[in-house]
Amino acid sequence: MNIKKNVVVTGCCGFIGFSLSQELLNNKNIKVIGLDTINDYYDVNLKKQRLKLLKQNKNFQFKKVDIKNYNLLKKIFYKDKIDIIYNFAAQAGVQYSIKNPKKYMDSNCMGFFNILELARKSGVKTIFYASSSSVYGDSKKFPVKENFDLKPKNFYGFSKKANEEMAEIYSRYYGIKTIGLRFFTVFGPWGRPDLVINKLIDSFFKNKIFYLNNFGKHVRDFTYIDDVIKIILKLSINNKNVKDCEIFNICGSQPVSLLYLIKLFKKKVGKPKIIKRAFQKGDILKSYGSNRKLNKVLGKLKFTNFDDGFIDTLEWYKEYYKIK
Repeated sequence: MNIKKNVVVTGCCGFIGFSLSQELLNNKNIKVIGLDTINDYYDVNLKKQRLKLLKQNKNFQFKKVDIKNYNLLKKIFYKDKIDIIYNFAAQAGVQYSIKNPKKYMDSNCMGFFNILELARKSGVKTIFYASSSSVYGDSKKFPVKENFDLKPKNFYGFSKKANEEMAEIYSRYYGIKTIGLRFFTVFGPWGRPDLVINKLIDSFFKNKIFYLNNFGKHVRDFTYIDDVIKIILKLSINNKNVKDCEIFNICGSQPVSLLYLIKLFKKKVGKPKIIKRAFQKGDILKSYGSNRKLNKVLGKLKFTNFDDGFIDTLEWYKEYYKIK
């Protein structure tokens, strides 16, 4: 088989990295080199199940490696000519960043530096990397656009802002095309169990209490995973139309309140055990992004209706955990 491209996906056992790897492997001319530590920030078994699926494809190669480890990364980067890097390896979580800021400096900042530096030395020309809507902080104007001032209010958001600045410098001085993806609350099948939709579903079926922060007044620009992957692939194909250093909001631009989520849940599933509580330090009140720039580059995009995406997530959960 003639492999035309070698692609590295860091964080391949994570939600977005796994979903992208699966889609890339549908192309028989792409070899995916997946990197992950399989850490225990959330359910390790879920990550292992994702990896098990990826390993079924003979064009997938897995390396258990932490991107903080420069020397191990170096061996991987120099073994094969790498065409594109998709960097989704990062320590996630807003509340966790308040308690464990060093983990974010190590993984999100130092780890990303290693990726950039080894890309420079090994001749990689294109890097896609995960940023986050958290870089905006609590904006007063909506929808937020890519040229807005960035005022992250937690260490997670800061680490993503730092990534964007690092990428800009490497693009400017070393000719690497860096494309930053500001994700807005991605959800769907195989999603992270620490995010609100999955936590709500899990609490219901395990008969646990669901804590509704800020009395449900939070608003989130939920973006369905299939839409996210289609956007990344379109940007990969059409990146000749993208500047050498570019950043995009990855969002459906369809904000939904958590109160609506609860209402939908009661209608489609049942009545969860909810305790409403006050605003939690570090949380963002509202996320609502503009995708005008994305539409301008890729053409008019279609996004999955939130209710439909929720049902797909629910059905996946029931199937995965064998709930009848």
